[in-house]
Order: sequence, then C-alpha cells, then structure tokens
Amino acid sequence: MENTRNTQQLLTAREAGLVGCSVCGRVHPATASVCLRCGAAISSRDPHSLQKVWAWLTAGIITFIPANTYPMLVTETLGSETRSTLIGGVLELMHHGSFGIAAIVFFASIVIPGSKFIAIAYLALGIGRPQRLSTHRRHQIYELVEFVGRWSMIDVFVVAILTALVQLGSAASIHPGIAAVSFALSVVFTMLAAQSFDPRLVWDADKDTHA
Repeated sequence: MENTRNTQQLLTAREAGLVGCSVCGRVHPATASVCLRCGAAISSRDPHSLQKVWAWLTAGIITFIPANTYPMLVTETLGSETRSTLIGGVLELMHHGSFGIAAIVFFASIVIPGSKFIAIAYLALGIGRPQRLSTHRRHQIYELVEFVGRWSMIDVFVVAILTALVQLGSAASIHPGIAAVSFALSVVFTMLAAQSFDPRLVWDADKDTHA
C-alpha cells in the first residue's frame, strides 16, 4: 500500500498524458498544441532550452569581462578625471576604512554574478548526467538563481543615481563608464539564460538516469 501511494505521488503530468499552459496554467491533454483559454502555444518541454541557455550564458560571460576591466564610474573634479573599476572601487573603499560597504559591493558585483554563471552552467551540464545532488536540491538552486536575478542591477542603479545627483558643473560631475553598460548587459543575459532553462528537464534527466 505504501509503495502504491509513493508511486502515485511521483506520477508527473507528462506521464499522466497532461500538459499545462505556461501562460495561464490551464491543463490540457498532451496532444493539445494551443491553449483553449488564452491561445498561447503549448509544449510539454522546450526542445531548444539548453541551446538558449548556453547562448545567453556565453553572452553574459563575454560582457562580464569588460564590466570588470573597464571603468564603471568617471569622476571629474576641478578639471581632473578619475576612472574607477569595480575592483578599484572596492580597494578604494577598503583603503578609506569602509570595509562593510566594500564587502557589499564586492559581493553584489563579483561574487553573485560569478555564482550565477557557475550555477546555471552546473544545471545545464547536469542534464543527462548522474549528479550527486538530488533533483529537489537542483530545483532549489534554480529558484535561488531566479530570485537573486532581480537584485543584480543594484550596481547599475547606484551609478544612475550618482550620475543624476552629482552634476555640479565644472566643480564635480560623475558619468557612467563603459563598464556600466557591459555590466547591465551581463545581468540581462544571465537572467535570460535562467529563464530559458526548462526546470522540467531536471526531472526527466533524473528519471532517465534511474531507468
């Protein structure tokens, strides 16, 4: 009786011959191609999910390189110009004793984007390969990547606020550097990579591995 109950709990919609609309959530037979409620296209799985993930992830990594090598802020004070990169800004904050702010900037600008690259690559590479982490843990990693993605633009927001507030003519002014655009593009590409990943492939790969 207990084995039967566990089997029923592990039955997926695909195995039951059902598919849900990704837009409105209405459940249809697996043979349906168009949602009867909202008219959106229906598919049980995205066959090009991994291709999209790798394409967006590669673009995100490429744009992340100039975001860390080129200046993020260009500060002009009494005719002198100062260019600050992400790492240079962290080191300057530490030099002035602002270790807490330096840690926040380093974590938000370097650690979080790098961790997102590693997490998305790990999930994509795990499709069709045996993994030590359980399926539930891998889904938690995917949900964490999606949750963190909404906070990844904090550096760009800070640059935009400083640019708008510090405009004192010839005395002092702040302008965004090319790294700000690169960092924004890297964040957008990484978010698109996470959204392109079909988490249902994790369950399919786990079932195929056990089979």
